[in-house]
Amino acid sequence: MERAIHDLSIRCSGPAETCSNLSGGNQQKVVFAKWIFINPKILILDEPTRGVDVGAKKEIYNIINRLAEKGVAIIMVSSELPEILGMSDRVMVVHEGHITGILRNRNLEAKDVTNDQAADQENIMILATGGTLK
Repeated sequence: MERAIHDLSIRCSGPAETCSNLSGGNQQKVVFAKWIFINPKILILDEPTRGVDVGAKKEIYNIINRLAEKGVAIIMVSSELPEILGMSDRVMVVHEGHITGILRNRNLEAKDVTNDQAADQENIMILATGGTLK
């Protein structure tokens, strides 16, 4: 646990502190610690930064990026468009339970994308509302 506190910069009085006494961002990092120290190959994150302050979001993004650099596949579900655009290599857009497109990050050469369209706010919103891209 001390390794997790150090590696994830969890702000607490020590390993014996109850998680419910921590801030939302530090509670979220404790949840990450539970999963990442088992060395997962795939990590599914559903709204990983919901309810945390800007500083904690940045720390959580750093954790996610470090995991990706180590080869962990990250599937992130988020309702925050800036988070999606800032953190994703590829964006799968779903409308009414159906995949309407897979878009690439502008900075990557992704081969498994729909129509080789870039992930930007306009394209995501078109697909998310049931539209099609040109």
